[in-house]
Order: sequence, then structure tokens, then C-alpha cells
Amino acid sequence: MVYGVDALFTGVRRREPRTLAGTTWQARDDALLAAVAGAFTLAQLLLVGPGLGLGWDETVYVSQVGAQAPASSFSAPRARGVSLLAAPVASWSTSTALLRIYLALLSGLVLYLALRQWRGLFPASVLAGAGALFATLWVTLFYGPQVMPNLWVALGALICVGCFLRGSADRSDRAAPWGVVAGAALMAWMRPTDAVWVAAPLLVLAAVTRRPRLLAALVAGLAAGAAEWVVEAYVRYGGLAERLSEGSRVQGGLGWHVAVGDQMRSLVGRTLCRPCTAPMPHPVVTLWWFALPLLAVLGLVVAVRAGRTARTLVPLACAVTAAFPYLFLIGYAAPRFLLPAYALLALPVADAALHLVRGPHGRWRPVAVVLVACALAGHLGVQYAVLHRTVERSTADRVAWARTATGLHRLGVRPPCLLTGDQAIPVAYYAGCASAATRGPDTSTTEAGIRATAERIPVAHLTGPGHPTPAYAYAWDDHRIGKVSVQVAPTARQDASR
Repeated sequence: MVYGVDALFTGVRRREPRTLAGTTWQARDDALLAAVAGAFTLAQLLLVGPGLGLGWDETVYVSQVGAQAPASSFSAPRARGVSLLAAPVASWSTSTALLRIYLALLSGLVLYLALRQWRGLFPASVLAGAGALFATLWVTLFYGPQVMPNLWVALGALICVGCFLRGSADRSDRAAPWGVVAGAALMAWMRPTDAVWVAAPLLVLAAVTRRPRLLAALVAGLAAGAAEWVVEAYVRYGGLAERLSEGSRVQGGLGWHVAVGDQMRSLVGRTLCRPCTAPMPHPVVTLWWFALPLLAVLGLVVAVRAGRTARTLVPLACAVTAAFPYLFLIGYAAPRFLLPAYALLALPVADAALHLVRGPHGRWRPVAVVLVACALAGHLGVQYAVLHRTVERSTADRVAWARTATGLHRLGVRPPCLLTGDQAIPVAYYAGCASAATRGPDTSTTEAGIRATAERIPVAHLTGPGHPTPAYAYAWDDHRIGKVSVQVAPTARQDASR
């Protein structure tokens, strides 16, 4: 008889029984998971599209490795993993479409690899269902082809947790610890702090159940992924504590902030809710968000009754710790913050959904199938509607930035050049300029520094609606590009007249 915490893993000592001879079952399962991953890639290309321009944060990440514009200010919370992920394309091409296609293909491939790590822990039908549920969320589809870190943290979490469970169930599985290293490194490479939150339950469990190989693999993966970020902390900020403190300041001061309502408001397609003062979305939009934890708990009940508690309880615990800082420790919201939690919750939710379909017997089974099918159809309809609006709104923003950049070129603000002011970071990227700020989270210069720069290269300040013009730009020529007021330094006027 097994007692204590180690009893959690008794239900995963053996893999799911197979009824097909040879490797036929493996080929069938792989084909099913590959179909889900392929559909995910195709949906990104069709519903989001390669033509979507780079967003604000994307321009920061791409500018670190690309040649279109000088590198933007890189604030303390950011990590360079996603920039390096984009480098194979962004380092030699300025084509956004090519970058989108590359990331869509890569995200589909990694989703397939992540789901494969769970084979033997869940039936292939559950894994395919979990992959489909996660891949059809509007936020997953929207960020799949984007140069943003959160989806990659989610995929790394799936790899890490799945391999951890495999290694706990079968100590002879030599590949599992390496999978833990890879998953933990991918998470930490993208966002070190998120990686720690996701891995916290695994670190505790590995220590309590005395699994030194898995504990070492977790620590090694986190250390390998976060190494560059930690070194940069000492080089640029004076230490790790100083970088964490600066990161907290940039994010408005980390502490007790109940952001549950903010996350709900962002579900309508607001990619950043800061400040989050919009009204609550229609209940139809938020219904899936409330159903997700309830179905996950049902999945846990199903797992306990089936004697396979660990494989459901562990990802649930990691999902909770992954979501906690973004629900209770930060004063604003973005839907992408919760992607790691959604990915881990998808497994017990898919298990629960299949149980609802297969559980009833006799005349009630068709009723259950119809009800679940209707719920899924309604869910997909809501996700598509929100995704469509989000893509439209995001496209409009990017078109406006490109139009402002074209207008600046006509005014003589051409590379090498410098932009300051409202939305200077994305507009500067589109214009091929550097960007700078004298205050705020991206502070990188002073007013005296901007005046000195204006004597050498074209400089312009962008003043958005309702924003005052700074003192250093009072005497500059004032122009209008769409809704943006632009003050152009004399250097640019001289260059334009030549």
C-alpha cells in the first residue's frame, strides 16, 4: 500500500492500455495530434493573416534583431527569448508576412510536440480535444503568429509538466528529464518570472517526493533559460533585485491588486487593458471563462474516480500558480497573460467534456452529445467573433502607424532620425527611426539630449489628442498627420528643402 504524497503517482505507473498491434496506435495518435496542430497553423494564416502589421510590443522585440529600425528601449520586465525566436527571419528580412508565416508554422509544430509529451498520461482523444480547445481560443489564435512571449510560455509549460509527470510515473524514462529541461528553459527564455510561477508546484512536488533527477532537471532548465536575463540584470541594472524592482515599477507597482474584473473586461478583445475602465462585456462573451474552472474541477473529479489523480491535479496546480500573479498581483490586464493557465486547464477540461459525452448510457447519451456539441458550437462562434473584431481593430492601429510614418517621411523625417512622444515606439519602427522618451517606463534620454540630437539628425515629436506639447518642441514647426499633431525640429526642415 502506498501512503503520502507519493501516492499521487500510483495512478500513472502504467500507460493507457492499447488494443492495436505493433505501432499502429502510435501512428494513429500522432496523426490525430498532427491534424490538430496543422489546423491551428492553418487557422492562424486564414483568420489572423500574414498581412497583419507588427504591434507595439512586437516592434520592440523585432527591433532588437532586425534591420528596419534601431533597437527600441528594452524595459526591465522583458526577456530577449522571443527576439531570438524571431531572429532566423527578422535578422535578414523586413517582411512581416514572412515572419508571420514562420511563427504560425513554428507554433503549430511546437503545439504538436507539446501534446505528444502527454501520450500515455491521457488518451489521444483527450489530448486532441485539449489541443483543439486551446488552439481555438481567440487569444491563442491571435498571438500564434505574433512576436510575443506568452504563447511560448504556455507551450513550454505543457512540455515541462507533461514530461515531469512521465518522469514521476516511470523512473526509467530517460527522455522525460530532458523534456523537463527543454520545457522549463523555453518558459524561462521567454519570461523568467512566469516560468518560476508555473514551475513552483513542480519544484515543491519534486522535493517532497524525493525525485532528485526531476528537481535537477527543473532547476537546470530554469537556470539555462533565464541565464541571459540574469546576466543582463547585473550588467544593466546593478543586480537581480534591482531589475525585479525596476520591472515592478514599469508595471505600475506589483502588489495586491485584484485584476479578475480587468481580465474579464479584456475578454472582448482588448489586447491591453490599462487602465481598465471599460464596461463589462456581454455575458455571452465571458461565459466560457467561468465555465473553464468548473469543467476543470469536473475533470479532476473524473480523474480521482478513475484512479489517475496526479496527471490532472498537477497541471491544475500549475495553472493556478501561473494565473495567480496576473489575477491578484498586477494592476492591469491583457488576455495573453493567462495563456499558460489556459493551456494547462485544457487537459482536464477536455477530459471532462469527453466524460459528459461518454458517461451517460441509454437514451441520455444522445442528449448529452447534442448539448455538448451545441455548447462547443456556441463557444467557437463567440471566439471567432471576438477574434474578427480584434484583428480589425489591430489592423486599423497598424495602418494608422504606417500612415503617420509615411507622412513623417514627406516632412523630411527620414532615417537616421528620432521620434519622441505619443506612440513614438511603433511609429518609429515603421518610419525606420529611433525612439526616445524623457519620462515613463521607457525613459531613455533627457530634453537636453533631444535638443542636441536635433542638431544632427531629423527629430520629431508626436502629440496625441489631449496631450500637451513638451517645452523642447514649442518652437518646432507644427503639422497634422491624421489625428496626430507632429512637431518637426529645424534640422528636418532643412533636410526636406534640399
